Amino acid sequence: MTDQQPFDIEAFAEPLKFAYWVPNVSGGLVVSKIEQRTDWSYDYNVRLARLAENNGFEYALTQVRYIASYGAAYQHESTSFSLALLLATERLKVIAAVHPGLWQPGVLAKLLATADQISGGRAAVNVVSGWFKDEFTKLGEPWLEHGERYRRAEEFIRYVREIWTSEHAELNGDFYRLHDFDLKPKPVAVEGRPHPEIFQGGNSTDARGMAGRVSDWYFANGNTPEGISEQIQDVTDVATVHGRTVKFGLNGFFIGRDTEAEARDVLREIVDKADREAVEGFGAAVKQAGQSTGDKKGMWQDSEFADLVQYNDGFRTGLIGTPEQIATRMIEYKKRGVNLFLLGFLHYLEDVEYFGREVLPLVRELEAAELERVG
Repeated sequence: MTDQQPFDIEAFAEPLKFAYWVPNVSGGLVVSKIEQRTDWSYDYNVRLARLAENNGFEYALTQVRYIASYGAAYQHESTSFSLALLLATERLKVIAAVHPGLWQPGVLAKLLATADQISGGRAAVNVVSGWFKDEFTKLGEPWLEHGERYRRAEEFIRYVREIWTSEHAELNGDFYRLHDFDLKPKPVAVEGRPHPEIFQGGNSTDARGMAGRVSDWYFANGNTPEGISEQIQDVTDVATVHGRTVKFGLNGFFIGRDTEAEARDVLREIVDKADREAVEGFGAAVKQAGQSTGDKKGMWQDSEFADLVQYNDGFRTGLIGTPEQIATRMIEYKKRGVNLFLLGFLHYLEDVEYFGREVLPLVRELEAAELERVG
């Protein structure tokens, strides 16, 4: 296996896309007692969404939590919050995270078709197989083991895509069934997008195979360039066998400052002030979930304490430093096949504006220079 994808000039010509984690749960994006000038309220999030779409962000991902866990005492439900943000913005595409097992897929498909109609074709979904057992058992729902959760999630995606695209939807699976169903209205017809985009996360072999077979986008936890290259290769190999293409998003926690020393000081303070009990509890829960995979290749398996302070390994991506350093790092990932960065921030309003003003123009300059160099 190579550690870097062959350079694809046509793919590289597509500008990098940017998304942000919607802070619709309390506690911010790091499990730390450091000050986070971020609020989980609706009013704050509307202000943030409008700021983001004017500072280079094309997508926003609304988190899904059902009960208090690891620093997130309060949570707004993801699909309703996503629709509210769609109605408050003009261009932003909002991705609602959902759990198979807690949603009947036909009901979810209907909800998203309505959201898509209302927003003019800007709704999307992130199908989350689930790692937090208590969210299922405390709601009285069965908890499936790792491989079964991914089998169910794959069927869930096949069901949703079928009902969005067929006038006589049929599906006979192990978890879900459809019989001559015609959903009306269908989602908005958008050029190049036959239905709302379907995102999926996960690092395991099961997750990679599922992404290659059925998903439009594969979200990866924060990782090194070498680590993400391996995941991209694995997913692409499966997709190629099935005559498909998949795009890739990478999680990263952004700490941009005028000097590298300032940025490193912020990271150090975040980790030094970590809520140790919450981080250790989270680490125990997610590592147990990953260890249930057949090859022990699940998410968070090699995460250290400091990585888990940002609960999707966002520090590991290395978007920490000056605008020039961060932009250069992003281009390195883009050369390896990353199409989108999913960013978290300490102080959302200030940091999103800083990104749009200081970093995004440099990213576009470096993209143009690289295209000229290889063209």
